[in-house]
Amino acid sequence: MNIPWLALLSLLLKGVAILAFFAVNAMFLIWLERKISAKIQNRLGPMVVGPHGALQLIADTVKLLLKENIVPAEADRLIWWLAPFFVAVPTVAAFLCIPFSQEWIVADLNVGILFICSITSLCVLGVFMAGWGSNNKYSLLGGMRSAAQIVSYEVPLLLSVLVVIMEAGTLSMQGIVHAQELGWFCLKPNVLLAFLIYMISATAEVNRVPFDIPEAESELVSGYHTEYSGMKFSMFFLAEYANLFIISAVAATLFLGGWLGPLRPSVFWFLIKVYGIISFLMWIRWTLPRVRMDQMMSFAWKVLTPLALINVLVTGWLLAGKG
Repeated sequence: MNIPWLALLSLLLKGVAILAFFAVNAMFLIWLERKISAKIQNRLGPMVVGPHGALQLIADTVKLLLKENIVPAEADRLIWWLAPFFVAVPTVAAFLCIPFSQEWIVADLNVGILFICSITSLCVLGVFMAGWGSNNKYSLLGGMRSAAQIVSYEVPLLLSVLVVIMEAGTLSMQGIVHAQELGWFCLKPNVLLAFLIYMISATAEVNRVPFDIPEAESELVSGYHTEYSGMKFSMFFLAEYANLFIISAVAATLFLGGWLGPLRPSVFWFLIKVYGIISFLMWIRWTLPRVRMDQMMSFAWKVLTPLALINVLVTGWLLAGKG
């Protein structure tokens, strides 16, 4: 009779750990991006609150908690209220299948990568709900742009993931890591191309420069979350950085051997790879200019998707030849 209660307690503790990591990691990434952008632009970034501005995010959190929750008079209140949860909750759920090490994984599903791809794709519903429910033309345009962008770049992203699944012969995240014990998948030319396609598509999936047109300040004020304030706005903000961690963690797992590495604890190697990818994406954000909407959509459908499809066919041909 004690076993169900122990299992329930274990599940509860894991959920609390995921939520804690979700919040602390997002706060750290916001601080890190401020520092990286400051370094690129030859300035200091946050320096006043705490050593090197390390406590600035705590001050920002307190400010957001104290801000008034302003609801637009003509908004569809139910949709407007639910939108941040549709963005944040799937992001938290995706952490269930992220393998930080051999032991540090909440649920090693035999369809782990499929679960992550499917659950994170629900975020587009929250983004579109935010734009629609706000009853604001700029928010609606931002939501529609984001929905079109995410759906478009989901195709080459999934095709690049398919290449790894074909190489590994499994959908389990831990199984994909073990399949790279003799060498990272990205050392193979076809998987290296899939890695490049994945990184471009994933950058577009999380609406980061040069693919942040749904939040283009010069055109849309702030995009789909223009009408949000206080903690509801912070949920969009935290989800963006949590998604940044997830796409980097998936990239490290699929293409860079995940937690595999010599000597040091496996979780150390996993985090080094993940934060290395995140730092690279932050560098890209503060280096490249924003592209136009038509250029972004054309690139997805006319370049990335055909290239990813050809890569899948080539991978199948190579694997058939080995067989």
